[in-house]
Amino acid sequence: MTAADAAGLIAGYLLDAAVGDPRRFHPVAGFGTAAAALERRIYRPTRGAGAAFTAIAVGVPVLAGYAAARVTRGRPAARFAVTAAATWTVLGARTLRKESRTMARHLAAGDVPAARGRLNHLCGRDPAALDEPELARATVESVAENTSDAVVAPLFWGALLGPAGLLGYRAANTLDAMVGHRSTRYARFGTASARLDDALNLAPARLTGLLTVAVAPIAGGSPTETLRVWRRDRNDHPSPNAGQCESAMAGALGVRLGGRNVYFGRSEVRPFLGDGPRPGAVHLRRAARVSGAVGAVAVVLAAAAAGVRGSIKVGGGGGGAGPQGPIR
Repeated sequence: MTAADAAGLIAGYLLDAAVGDPRRFHPVAGFGTAAAALERRIYRPTRGAGAAFTAIAVGVPVLAGYAAARVTRGRPAARFAVTAAATWTVLGARTLRKESRTMARHLAAGDVPAARGRLNHLCGRDPAALDEPELARATVESVAENTSDAVVAPLFWGALLGPAGLLGYRAANTLDAMVGHRSTRYARFGTASARLDDALNLAPARLTGLLTVAVAPIAGGSPTETLRVWRRDRNDHPSPNAGQCESAMAGALGVRLGGRNVYFGRSEVRPFLGDGPRPGAVHLRRAARVSGAVGAVAVVLAAAAAGVRGSIKVGGGGGGAGPQGPIR
């Protein structure tokens, strides 16, 4: 069924590119509501409670994905439809590019208040005191990181595990956004969610960095220069994964990212990534182009990987699995 998965990944990607996220009743939003209800029932300020929360909230979507794979066993059209629907549900490529371009329009028009009001569509920073360069920086950094989180990583896990990988990854990433940040409430409860998200993004974030290097010319950048900046700065970020994406984007755009980030009630100082000026409105449009190009290459690679996985299983299954190979 991995041929159906390969076709489903492409179809779901194209569906997201064409129509984006559903305006109402988004399944990810529904999952967030259910996860919040579960949190209220089992919350304790301990790592054990947080681990149980993560296991249940991620385990249920993973099991649902595996159940869908079993139900569609021997039915390629049904498997294609399930994978396509799951891919569309978990991707956020079109929305990410749209938000970057919307911010670019506000900043190009000098409408800083409108840009501040839009920032929470991308990240959780406090926009109240941010000027144009800082709003642009926050947007570029969010686009870079979310190109991995909302595009490359879901495709990566979908290629490896089919619907279970798509749904399980999105569940883990959503939990990290909900409880994985540093705060008094989630300092211990959110540890398991944060660590799981970090682990699932280790390979996709580095793949995102490499793909950004490859597509740098689409933003007027140089692959050689982007590679230099990425190799030099990627490990300076406190996150094991965000620096991979942000440093490559900084190199591709020829800008400098990093600095002081102000959140609601706290602030963090991040090391500088890249060389050159602070980003402006023009760089947001280029960042959107980079994100789109990375996603396009990623879906081709994901479909190819799913196909290779299928050929390996069919050719080397070694008995009892039948001509299709085992269903995953």
